Amino acid sequence: MFTETEQKVYDILDLLEIKYDRHEHDAVYTIEEANNLGIHIEGQLCKNLFLRNRKGDIHYLVVLDETKQVDLKSLAKQIGSSSLSFASVERLFKYLGLKPGSVSPFGIINDTESEVVVLIDRDITNAEIVSFYPNINTVTIGVSYLDFEKFIKWKKNQILYVDID
Repeated sequence: MFTETEQKVYDILDLLEIKYDRHEHDAVYTIEEANNLGIHIEGQLCKNLFLRNRKGDIHYLVVLDETKQVDLKSLAKQIGSSSLSFASVERLFKYLGLKPGSVSPFGIINDTESEVVVLIDRDITNAEIVSFYPNINTVTIGVSYLDFEKFIKWKKNQILYVDID
């Protein structure tokens, strides 16, 4: 039996006819912990960051390769934003319905007004399979990159492609 949070993701993926591979594991809060699980998860493991601009009136979900670090100044300049910082726990819950440690692009399911701008690192667009939490950090699911984009477009959130070194 899945949690309601997790089931909501699967219901939408099923609705969109998106196939996924599901992997259960211990709770993980960092990429390093995920890599130490000792299980093989096919595809590009992604990390996801929830950011806000200086005024706090624009929020961004950054999706990038697990091994990369984001220079927030460079990213802000690239997207034409004021300075960026990590959004608060309260904002994460308000916009994505998520708790720290379970940030995922699937959180936009809870973004009722499609306000969050999704920033996708161009390097992951080349991946055949991308892997994310289904809004809980005890499971990782893999979907094709094309199906991942199909999901974002279905939700009607703005997508921007960025270059993260």
